Amino acid sequence: MKLLIVNPNTSSAMTDGIAQAAREVAAAGTQIVAVNPSFGPLSIEGQYDEAFAAAGVAEQVRLACSGAEGQPDGVVIACFGDPGLDAAREATDAPVLGIAEAAFHAASMLATGFSVVTTMTRTCIIAEHLVHKYGFERRCRGIHGTDIPVLALESAGPEMLAQIEAASREALRRDRSGAIVLGCAGMAALTRELQQRLGVPVIDGVSAAVKFAESLAALGLRTSKHGDYATPLPKRYTGWAQRFGW
Repeated sequence: MKLLIVNPNTSSAMTDGIAQAAREVAAAGTQIVAVNPSFGPLSIEGQYDEAFAAAGVAEQVRLACSGAEGQPDGVVIACFGDPGLDAAREATDAPVLGIAEAAFHAASMLATGFSVVTTMTRTCIIAEHLVHKYGFERRCRGIHGTDIPVLALESAGPEMLAQIEAASREALRRDRSGAIVLGCAGMAALTRELQQRLGVPVIDGVSAAVKFAESLAALGLRTSKHGDYATPLPKRYTGWAQRFGW
């Protein structure tokens, strides 16, 4: 089985870290192929960044599915905003999972309520929109920003871990939640330590999405091509996007 992991930002260091997190939980025999777009922001910390990142996700899924090696068995979009998720589902019939959607589902199976602890406070509203889109309003009890820049997570040390731990403890207390969802793919390496310290389930969306993608692929389930996830209509694209038309 081959899983394509798309880091929607263009930080190769973060792509490597995400790939490592995915390989740590992947089943024996699952090949992890981690990529990032050829253009776009180094980090995604707002709506403007996300607009370019979504196009970068579409680019990478299109390239993977049209390459000589054939399309992957599953796709994971490794950014908590799930940028380009619907476009990617149009571009392939392989299961496509965003890490926010996967993490919300996992948390709801482990606790009656969960809190999200993320990076920049300005992105909390983006996560809130996803909570509503995916129908988790009754399970998600709060979304908390730490104002840790995304790229700072590439070299997270004890002080940053303590900051995220403190925010998580406050979220558990204030929201009366039973689980923490980490709101950034760059936090994946901190999951186990935080879970030990907090004593509650701590969900990393990268790991959850990898296992869900493996399960869907193993069950022989594919993305529906009936309706709005149908293959894009044939048309010519212009400018830098001309090679991505159908």
